[in-house]
Amino acid sequence: MQFEHFGINVPDAAAMAEWYVKNCNMKIVRAIPKPSQTHFLADEKGRVCMEIYTNPNAIISDYSSQHPLCFHFAFAVPNPAAMKDKLIAAGASIFEELKLDDGSCIIMLRDPWGVPFQLCKRAKPMI
Repeated sequence: MQFEHFGINVPDAAAMAEWYVKNCNMKIVRAIPKPSQTHFLADEKGRVCMEIYTNPNAIISDYSSQHPLCFHFAFAVPNPAAMKDKLIAAGASIFEELKLDDGSCIIMLRDPWGVPFQLCKRAKPMI
């Protein structure tokens, strides 16, 4: 099997898609404007897609009130500190910054809608 995408129901999928494209180098690979404003966003290498949509017929989680260990996704970045500063300036907020014993750096942020995500620089890359 090959991972295709993961999906989350969010309050404003169109605005969220625009934010991730502008600030995280993601690109929209498919958009279905009606009725749920579905957007599939690919990372810069096109390896993984995130589906975001706004469907009022299903629960839209209050991500900002949940601990990030309930749900988050992660980006591998060469310079987490610099990217953190850029994203905070664009409306993200910091949750936690960790330096691990193996030399890895993990920064947990929340996007402007409260959805948690990590910036990771691993001592030994995952993939």
